[in-house]
Amino acid sequence: MKLIRFGNQGQEKPGIAIEDKWLDCSSFGEDWTEDFLENDGLNRLQGWLEKNKDILEEVDPSTRLGSPINRPSKIICVGLNYTMHAKESGMAVPETPILFMKATSSICGPNDPIIIPRNSEKTDWEVELAVIIGKKATYVSQEEAMDYVAGYCLHNDVSERDFQLHHGGQWVKGKSADHFAPLGPYLVTKDEIPDPHSLRLWLSVNGEMLQDSVTSDLVFDIPTLISYISQYMTLLPGDVISTGTPSGVGLGLKPPRYLKEGDVVELGIDGLGKARQQAIHAK
Repeated sequence: MKLIRFGNQGQEKPGIAIEDKWLDCSSFGEDWTEDFLENDGLNRLQGWLEKNKDILEEVDPSTRLGSPINRPSKIICVGLNYTMHAKESGMAVPETPILFMKATSSICGPNDPIIIPRNSEKTDWEVELAVIIGKKATYVSQEEAMDYVAGYCLHNDVSERDFQLHHGGQWVKGKSADHFAPLGPYLVTKDEIPDPHSLRLWLSVNGEMLQDSVTSDLVFDIPTLISYISQYMTLLPGDVISTGTPSGVGLGLKPPRYLKEGDVVELGIDGLGKARQQAIHAK
């Protein structure tokens, strides 16, 4: 299944993308939340759709899409998880996963604007594969880790490099501005992605392809990340693990290049859809 949420920001309704159509699932009676996933929501939704999909109203394709998961408890990001990205950043390939948090207030829809923060001169792009957790995970083994995955989505881990690297060494400062976590268009359930480690991911700015890689190049794969993170914190249903970005970010270009107002960022991952974001300045 491909789950969507649509409508004005803060008023999104649940839906599903099927056969090139968006269908309104409001009559299911639940949003796509932690509670939905925790209470076997995906299986219940699948059964409900088998009986009801033919009578659901279509959503106008011009309607705004929001994040496909509503208010996850946390976003955990993995730094330097592609070898070439570590090298372009001038840092060593990590021996253990580098983790940092991204504020959930940064979440927005896949086609919402990227808001360049006040006093920013180094707002950057990062296409990433995001893993959505499906059930509570604490001290999980690598062998069991994939049992805790609900699905996947596209994420642009927008970053302000000066805030990230020169404002006290706290990466979260450069990762958490409003609209710095566009998610979606879809939450794609894991049954539709048989091998998440063989997906092409790409990103262009103003039509110029700058990131183009494959998830097989991850330094630490998804089972490793889920198991590792769960040793330090409990993962809750709906939590987002953003698995890292490949080379081609603005910081790594020579000379470095960053987003300016009017720039258009387009990105996608095999099977997870595409997104388009235009950069604007914060008011």
